[in-house]
Amino acid sequence: MTAGATRAATLPATRAIRRSGRRALVLRHWRMYLFVLPGLVFFVLFAYVPMLGNVAAFQEYSPFLGFAGSPWVGLDNFSRLLSDPDVAHAVVNTLQLSLLQIMFAFPAPIALALLLNSLISPAVKRWVQSIVYLPHFISWVIVISIWQQILGGAGVVADLFRRLGAENVNIMSNPETFPLLVTSQVIWKDSGWGTIIFFAALTTIPNELYESAATDGANAWQRIVHITLPGLLPVTMLLLVLRLGDVLTVGFEQIYLQYSSVGADAAEVLDTFVYFRGVVGADWGFSTAVGLVKGVVGTVLVLGANALSKRFGHEGLF
Repeated sequence: MTAGATRAATLPATRAIRRSGRRALVLRHWRMYLFVLPGLVFFVLFAYVPMLGNVAAFQEYSPFLGFAGSPWVGLDNFSRLLSDPDVAHAVVNTLQLSLLQIMFAFPAPIALALLLNSLISPAVKRWVQSIVYLPHFISWVIVISIWQQILGGAGVVADLFRRLGAENVNIMSNPETFPLLVTSQVIWKDSGWGTIIFFAALTTIPNELYESAATDGANAWQRIVHITLPGLLPVTMLLLVLRLGDVLTVGFEQIYLQYSSVGADAAEVLDTFVYFRGVVGADWGFSTAVGLVKGVVGTVLVLGANALSKRFGHEGLF
């Protein structure tokens, strides 16, 4: 019997052994799989099943006709996407906000974690951590209201400028400073929460490295540059890969709450475009096509960033 025939004869037996081994593994750890089941059901019902609705991108969809009764239009919605100037405008605004957030909001938790880690007193560190975590648990409605009371036309800053002789100072409704305003709000709200991951990463760096560096005469800045930052690099690359996947997502609720204040020219992003064109304007098929392309681009960016990260010797997402 040839080697190929031998492998062909043993292949079914090998597969049967593997199946029985997997079955025995599931039966042995059925309690752990039971814990996984609610999360699995959640993602299937609320993440994967709704993806079937992307078929509307290839239809002139009407909720009254349903998916079965709506006429098929093929790639017409996608051709409209490429020629619609409003889509191009929304893409430009989205990329502008994403770039600012990657440049300033993404490294903010790293800087804050390094600053808090340098505090000598553990009690002070815990107290400051509790304070900077709190904004994450405040809804965007409350956050925008707080910022409106400070930077709005009737806010504290506007009142200060009026006392100094300047009138009509309303930073919250200024389209020119809107990208910086949104980025500042993201930093204020989520930087403290983002430090949790980096604090966990800091605990994995051996103290012996810092002691050896101090013995060799390295100052605090040199220890940060040559020990701390390289130790945080794997986690930073992982989070950066995930962030690139959301480069076309800048937060619907935050933008929508300020949309009327600054106008569509400054606040129209892809998320608000899909909402106003699809839900409000009832152009369901076209808005679904925009959302589908957005998801595909995000997936491609994640895959590309992950491959590039591995190419340069860093740990990827998968």
